[in-house]
This record gives sequence, structure tokens and C-alpha cells, in this order.
Amino acid sequence: MIQLRDRNVTVMGLGRFGGGLGAARFLVAQGARVTVTDLKSADQLADSVAALRGLPLVLHLGGHDEADFRNADLIVVSPAVPKTAPLLALARAAGVPTTSEMNLFLERCPAPIIAVTGSAGKSTTASLLALALAKRHRTYFGGNIGRSLLADLPDLRPTDRVCLEISSFQLDDAADLRWSPRVAVVTNLSPNHLDHHGTLAAYVAAKQNILRFQTAADVAILSADDPEVASWSRLAKGEVCYFSTSKGGMAACGHVSPNAFLDGDEVVLRRDGREDRCPLSDALALPGLHNAANFLAAALAAWIEGVPLQEIAAATRSFTGLPHRLRLVSEIDGVSYYDDSKATTPASAAVALGSFPGRSLIAIAGGYDKKIDLAPLADALTNQARTVLLVGATAPLLAELLAARNHPHVESVETVDRAVERAAEIARPGDVVLLSPGHASWDQFESYEQRGRLFADAVARFASGRAAV
Repeated sequence: MIQLRDRNVTVMGLGRFGGGLGAARFLVAQGARVTVTDLKSADQLADSVAALRGLPLVLHLGGHDEADFRNADLIVVSPAVPKTAPLLALARAAGVPTTSEMNLFLERCPAPIIAVTGSAGKSTTASLLALALAKRHRTYFGGNIGRSLLADLPDLRPTDRVCLEISSFQLDDAADLRWSPRVAVVTNLSPNHLDHHGTLAAYVAAKQNILRFQTAADVAILSADDPEVASWSRLAKGEVCYFSTSKGGMAACGHVSPNAFLDGDEVVLRRDGREDRCPLSDALALPGLHNAANFLAAALAAWIEGVPLQEIAAATRSFTGLPHRLRLVSEIDGVSYYDDSKATTPASAAVALGSFPGRSLIAIAGGYDKKIDLAPLADALTNQARTVLLVGATAPLLAELLAARNHPHVESVETVDRAVERAAEIARPGDVVLLSPGHASWDQFESYEQRGRLFADAVARFASGRAAV
């Protein structure tokens, strides 16, 4: 573990979402001489710059200076920066080590870590898990969900619990530490971030790091409903537990039943000869079978950490979901408007599209091209949506795919604002208007959060106009 006091440390990537800020503040508190550099300008990073005001550090924004990499003792790199970046190659040639905000935390954390990853559902699963753990343990929650935990290190004790949502980018970095958590939860796997990882195999390998370095004393919790994830049991050195939305979900894995499953309308947890049950409706207010799966994964992890199922249910039953994850924005003239802007992959959008059985659906899809196969999204749109409104950079490609599937109602509307206007024009009472893009937002927006907020704003403007009439 590199000592930080009186060292020259460069933070590469300030960003707007917490990691760079957390690292910069922590490094200053440790007595390092800190330089923060980012390609974005001070105006583009205004909120983050304001949050650093008064700290004794140097800001080099709007571009990078080679000297900040060649002359540093350590470089803390944003996970989003490609490992092939020329300035990192320059640093390596100069013998300068690199790390990440997450790695700084992992190598210093004294408390057991329960970590959640997956291509979809990891934020909801981790949020449910953190609520459940807090019933019996002092719990700290952060990671990819946006909150740096570095500032909490002075308060953390070995008897506490840390709940992390952890991304493929962060797991890729964590391999440098040969680190995996005490309890690892994997929700599912589908292609994602191929623009960053390069290949599906590299993406899978990064995700598998959550299990790769576990010990015989650790636990892996895997989805039995995802054959690829279930097959990762071969990597686990300790106990493997499974969750499934059906009692027979383990057939493909050669087991009699999973450790967490649904039996009719009941949640069942089983392990080491023990069984616990409760009605799903007593524990979960979120709609959809996918959210039931998220709860099962979280409940099993919390149960293993000593929280009784009844206490888990009491902690999670009032959870109404995270922003931009299949959230009802408004009901106008009998039409329901849902924000699922966090659906940044075809697989996650397909789940959302299947969450409204029996209702006519107007879907808004498209966005930044992450080099993912869009055929599954086109299939889901064809099967589930009466009308598809296309936005963003991939709209032309999606239009071609939908035309090949003979979808009868497809329109390219370019922007989310225009999509809401058009949806309002054609919607009928009982319809659902769903923003579930299946893509990242970076072609038109700073983040999926901004995309979701602008969708909600557009719906609110329409509602206000209707009220005025």
C-alpha cells in the first residue's frame, strides 16, 4: 500500500459523479500534494470545482499536462479512462504506479465487504441489501452508485458492514489488488460497455473478478436464472449459493432447489438446514419479476450476514425504487408515463418492456452507441411496443432493424422532448409511455439522470398545458 503523505499525486478525471471528488479530498487529508486534471473545462465541471474550493490542490482543467504524469509519485485514474491512454503509457514508462478511487478504499477498508455486480439490477439489489444489512449492522453504502466511501475510512470498524455496488470498470481495476469481496452477488450478465472493454470476453472477465480472488471462507451468490452467471460457480473457492424466481430454477445447475426462490407468492430462504419464509408483498413494493429477483439476491446476502427474513422485509417493504428505474412520472388522461432512463443496455430495456402485460405500450428508445448488438432490443420492441419513437445516435440503425422485423409503427423523432410530444399526440387512455432507451445517454446528455429529468420535465410541461386548457 503506497504511503501518501508528502507524495505528488495526480488525479486523472475529476468528473461530476463523486469518484474524482472523493479521491481528491481523501488524498489532501492524507497529506499528499494533489493535482487534479480533466479534459473538461472548469465551466463544464463547475459543481465539482466548487466542491473542491478551499482545498490545497492544483487544478489543470481543459486538457492534460504530460508533466503531471511523468513527475508524479502516484496517479489515481478514473475507471472510465481506457488503460491504453497514451498518458498512462507515458507514466508507466516513467515508472509511476497507478491506482483508482475504489482501489484506495479497498486496500484500506477494515470491515467485511458485501459487493453486488451485474449488467442490470445491481443498483436496486445493492440498495435493498444496504437497507436490510442496516437492521443488524452499522452499514456503509457506496461505490458505483455514486458515493465515495473514502471519507468514511476513519469511522469504519471491523464489526461494520460495507455494501458496494461495483461496476465492470471498478472490478477490472480491483484485479490489480487480487481482491474479491467476502460476499459476492451477481445479478445477471448481458453485453455492455464493449466500447470500453473491447470484447465481450474482456467484459465477462472483468465481471468475474468479483469471484476470482475469493477464499474458502467467502460466499458467492449467483443467479440460477442466468446460465452464464450460474456457470461461474467454477471460479468460486468458497460456498456457492443460488437465487431464482422459481423453485425449479436450479435444474440446469444440477441442484434440487436454489437457496432463495419464490414459492407461489412467498419468498423462501434455505441454507444449512434452516428455512425462512415470508409473503413477497410484505417485503417488496416494486413491480416486475426482475425486481423480485433483485430482492431474492439481496435478501439471501443479508440473511447470510445474520439478518432474519422478517427484519429484512421490514427494512425493504417501503423502498419505492431508485430514480430513473421504471419510475412512474405522471398519469395524464389515463396514460401512464414511466421513466426508465437507467436502462442503458438492450437487456435492461427488454426487461422494462415486458413489465406491462396487457397494456398498450409506446416506447422511446435509442441513444449513444456502445457497440452492443441491438437485435435483442429490436426484438423486444417488436414484441412489446405498439409504437416505437426513436431518439439519439442509434436511431437510424434501430429503424433498419425494426423495418426488417416489419414493425408497423416506428418514427424517428430525434429528441426526448419531441418524443414526449409525439407520444402525447397518439396515446390513448390505458396506454403506457415508456422511456427505456436501451442505450447510454452520452450522445445528447451528460448522464442518464439528466435524460430522465428532461423526460419528466417534458411530461410536466404537457400536463401543465392540458391543465391550462
